[in-house]
Amino acid sequence: MSSLEDGVNEDKLVQDDESFHWSAATIIQSIAVFLFAGVAEIVGGWLVWVAIRGNHAGKKPWWFALIGSMVLILYGFVPCLQPTDSFGRIYAVYGGFFIVLSFLFGWVLDGDKPDVGDVVGGSISLIGVLLIYFWPR
Repeated sequence: MSSLEDGVNEDKLVQDDESFHWSAATIIQSIAVFLFAGVAEIVGGWLVWVAIRGNHAGKKPWWFALIGSMVLILYGFVPCLQPTDSFGRIYAVYGGFFIVLSFLFGWVLDGDKPDVGDVVGGSISLIGVLLIYFWPR
């Protein structure tokens, strides 16, 4: 079903997206939502991981996987808090944040210290997605 069949004017959707302008508040909100989404996905995934596969301290109890699964379900709603409506762009940009946060949380939770390649690659990805997201349109 197209957006026209739903009673949505496609011209209005394009106009709304083009009329969006970044402000200090929306930039802070957007970065905070990316960080919150990253923490939720990584912590939820880690809880499932350590219950199923374990880590240096061994396997965790089954309820770690249950709590992790609930966190991952909640994570699915977090991107809806973004101030823009560009689904594809939001998820693409989130990928860069996820890369960097994964390295940081792997270091904190499991002691996997990022090496130079991790730091350089993570920095490039984060710079790249910030260019994508905040590029003037």
